[in-house]
Amino acid sequence: MSAKLSDPITLAEPIRRGDETIASVAVRKPDVGALRGMKMVELMRMDVASYCQLLPRITVPSLLPDEIEALDVADLVSLMKETSVFFISQAEMEAIEAAGG
Repeated sequence: MSAKLSDPITLAEPIRRGDETIASVAVRKPDVGALRGMKMVELMRMDVASYCQLLPRITVPSLLPDEIEALDVADLVSLMKETSVFFISQAEMEAIEAAGG
């Protein structure tokens, strides 16, 4: 994973958009603008409504709100987990990895 973009996440259920099929999605590290109007505590609690608001702002390719709400639950959880990594500092990540996590 680069500092700004996750590795692509292969969707269990690809998204159909017209003639296009979206089979994988990456998430971009949210900046302050992407987090505007959101409560960080809700994101840290993995609140579904909060992620449904955030993910259209940070997915690559950009997913529409209706597409986010129609995701398979396993795909939503994968996107949420990948996004949550961006909220951990490098020092915290190194401590987790050193502890075998």
